[in-house]
Amino acid sequence: MKLIQILFIYISLLSACSKKGDPGNAYNPGSNEPGAKFIALGDSYTIGQSVTEAERWPVLFVKSLKEAGIQYRSPDIIATTGWTTRDLIFSVDNAKPANDYDLVSLMIGVNNQFQGRSINEYRTEFRSLLTKSIALASGKVDHVFVLSIPDWGATPYGESDRANIATEIDAFNAVAKDECDKQKVIFIDITPISRQALNDPTLLARDNLHYSGKMYQLWVDAILPQIKSRI
Repeated sequence: MKLIQILFIYISLLSACSKKGDPGNAYNPGSNEPGAKFIALGDSYTIGQSVTEAERWPVLFVKSLKEAGIQYRSPDIIATTGWTTRDLIFSVDNAKPANDYDLVSLMIGVNNQFQGRSINEYRTEFRSLLTKSIALASGKVDHVFVLSIPDWGATPYGESDRANIATEIDAFNAVAKDECDKQKVIFIDITPISRQALNDPTLLARDNLHYSGKMYQLWVDAILPQIKSRI
């Protein structure tokens, strides 16, 4: 049973590897509607694995901005399930989005942890992605924000190794926060929110590994107060 469980996690997290680096599959531009421009960079949590497009956190975020009277067009997204920092670097470079975004988000690293990739490699590649994110925001550091890595150990598929997963996720997040602090980029810690899934199954998507729209709305509720004053 444990072998089957591990195999399921591997397939779920890495199912998009055949699309790796293909901006045709990864780059999802929003529309040309009026409003400011937002691009979200990431992996399965940004693309919203196992939820509808309307339930993705970047889409919910833009909806909440509009409800607050801040007009943003539908978000552009560069994200695919299974991506590591290296995959995201490759895909951003290939997609070549314009450097004129009013807001940029970055959320990446769960697959680095899952694949057992090194912290040092993550630091180097995360730093590169942070630099690219700032460039996409026309060099405006205060228009970039980073979300911490959620703790998938709080899902049913992390049950057998929950404490170790949490420790490793915290270590990767410490690196991300350190790099954000160095460049004065806001770091928003949603990891504690992700751990609420341990006691609330409605925060999980139907695959019991990724998150539901309800979870993503909780993230948006945490993001919005910290970002509104910057845009």
